Amino acid sequence: MSALASATLTVGQMLADSAVSLAAAGIAEPRREARLILALALGIEPATVLGWPERPVEPRQAAAANALVARRVQGEPVSRLRGRREFWSLDFALSPDTLDPRPDSETLIAAALADIADRGAALRVVDFGTGTGCLLLALLSELPRATGHGIDISPGAVAVAEENAAALGLAGRAAFQVGGWGTRIDGLADVILTNPPYIGTGELGRLPPEVLAFDPRAALDGGMDGLSAYGALGAAIRRLLGPAGKAYIEIGAGQSLQVTGVLREAGLMVTAVRRDLAGIERCVVATL
Repeated sequence: MSALASATLTVGQMLADSAVSLAAAGIAEPRREARLILALALGIEPATVLGWPERPVEPRQAAAANALVARRVQGEPVSRLRGRREFWSLDFALSPDTLDPRPDSETLIAAALADIADRGAALRVVDFGTGTGCLLLALLSELPRATGHGIDISPGAVAVAEENAAALGLAGRAAFQVGGWGTRIDGLADVILTNPPYIGTGELGRLPPEVLAFDPRAALDGGMDGLSAYGALGAAIRRLLGPAGKAYIEIGAGQSLQVTGVLREAGLMVTAVRRDLAGIERCVVATL
């Protein structure tokens, strides 16, 4: 009988059994992930899992942990199990309607902040494909007088973004609406942020199961060449960007030259390409 099925479980036994199950499923760093999952199921800190291995566990807690481990074995990432993800040191709720934010996208925030000379200015920010609202809300958290507008085609994503804005105390400076790349809004933007879908349709099957099975396909599929969103985005940026404004556009690995060409055809100038922490070109900076 598995230790997880025992009525006299301890945290240490659960950790060992969970790590074995995760390792057998090919999960990287199985003991670390087991610790995070058990902490979630038991309502304790991950450090407590290691520091109090003899702690007894009630059968209902064991059942909850077992269920979470089974979901992880099937490929569901820990962030989806938690329903939350940290981004730019802020906590964001997730849902099946939202992309799971990744550290690569923080490149856009770092690039924008590096270009903003006065962080106390009353800037206006627009975020296309806002998802959880992570890009817009992360930037607003650094700009105390800025306001923002997030747009997403998914009503469910917009609801999550609004929830995140409220939880972060930013609801008064952030508005969200359902719409696409061509959505018209009043006024001009000082900063435009966007993380469009940029995976080629034929490449989707090569994505890790944690991504392909749990992120919304619309947030991943960039058409046959992965570039289908950039033309419409270029037109939207051309229409909405203020004279001194800048747009920060996420791209996939190896796409900088192609995206630059598409944006130039839309009447924009690409002034910089920023790399993520892995050294991959991740963000194109465009101006009028």
